[in-house]
Amino acid sequence: MTTALLQMRFSSEVAEAQRDGRPVVALESTIITHGMPFPQNVETARMVEQTVREAGATPATIAVLDGILHIGLEPEELTDLAQRADVAKLSRADIAACIATGGTGATTVAATMVAAHKAGIAVFATGGIGGVHRGAESSFDISADLQELAQTPVTVVAAGAKAILDLPKTFEVLETLGVPVIVFGQDEIPAFWSRQSGLPTPIRLDQAEEIAKALLVRQEFGLPGGQLVTNPIPKEAEIPASTVAPWIAAALADAERQGIAAKEVTPFLLQRLYELSEGASLTANIALVLNNARLAAKIAVAYAELPKAAATPI
Repeated sequence: MTTALLQMRFSSEVAEAQRDGRPVVALESTIITHGMPFPQNVETARMVEQTVREAGATPATIAVLDGILHIGLEPEELTDLAQRADVAKLSRADIAACIATGGTGATTVAATMVAAHKAGIAVFATGGIGGVHRGAESSFDISADLQELAQTPVTVVAAGAKAILDLPKTFEVLETLGVPVIVFGQDEIPAFWSRQSGLPTPIRLDQAEEIAKALLVRQEFGLPGGQLVTNPIPKEAEIPASTVAPWIAAALADAERQGIAAKEVTPFLLQRLYELSEGASLTANIALVLNNARLAAKIAVAYAELPKAAATPI
């Protein structure tokens, strides 16, 4: 699929699934290049893709490789991306420039949503979304993920917002933007590595089929924006919030002391938390990503099975 300058390349697996009308789940690529060390990154990416397949959908890991937007990566492309050191971190603001200059970049939540919508994919699984950073009242550091959720019609499955963020402010902004925050199966918003955040559930849905129906109703309404589905980390894999809190405080202090800012903040904090937790944060991260991929695939399957028709008066 090609426009004047935008070149999109679909993996053979994704192309076949879309041709046959089978469900597809989008996956981001910054978790590969900026979220985990090698070789855990490529091993995790393959496990996530396989989890999507086992739940009945086709995975589409999205990235920009040498100026081409890839919707799904072939195995050798995934391995190469996991080992490259020259990969940009792409959001809505810079994905077009990366493509125009022939660059290579991994997509954040926002950029993955843009690409997924362009490719006709309605459901996307990630680890955690970005949001309002702590101290944003001074730094104004707020992730583009929030605005993207307000304008791009993709359902995003995550374990909540990343725990390093100001969670109350993040979900207040989402409410202001009119983004539905759906909590899967419990009455409290999860907090990434932890199942509880202390924030009450705005919308609770307990079945993938209900989430798929809500997606379709939004489309029939013509409502802009997507849905955020917050999926609690499995109980056996969670790290209690009381345990995580001092690690986050120490990591934030280190970032401030070293002058870490802008796009470098999140990767720095995640790496520092990996060190402070002696690897526990990475183990939990892998568990929650797999859990999110499984739920996203179930939603995509349920959505594919729904009859699509324009809303009519009763």
